[in-house]
Amino acid sequence: MTVTTRCEDCGGVLIRDIGQFIDGGQLWWGTEGRCRTCPHAWCEQDTGAVTPEGIRQALLAEHGAARLRPAVPGASTVAVLRALRETHGLSLGQARALADELMTTGLTGTLVEMELMAAALGRRSVAVTVESAAD
Repeated sequence: MTVTTRCEDCGGVLIRDIGQFIDGGQLWWGTEGRCRTCPHAWCEQDTGAVTPEGIRQALLAEHGAARLRPAVPGASTVAVLRALRETHGLSLGQARALADELMTTGLTGTLVEMELMAAALGRRSVAVTVESAAD
């Protein structure tokens, strides 16, 4: 995704490319920027359980949120808890709260975040769907 902002160095037009992706079963994010007027430029990429909020919000604003829901009722709570804890490094209490949300309203986030969680749940034989949160 490309975002145009003002360069802090010269006031010119700064072009930023922002994205999230999955590599090796991990969530990665990247941002790259370059000014059309001056030599100001950078490239940054990292991995971790959480993408910087500015990048997440830009992706959500551009593409909208995705919602992850169980494909069928009655998914194994133990399997869901394990997948959530493994993927996000959550405590049992945090995983329970997220599992409750998944089973009731569904989880929302960027498409890449929900696809990563869907893959983790799939490895635990929990069938889920990922759809637009606007649906």
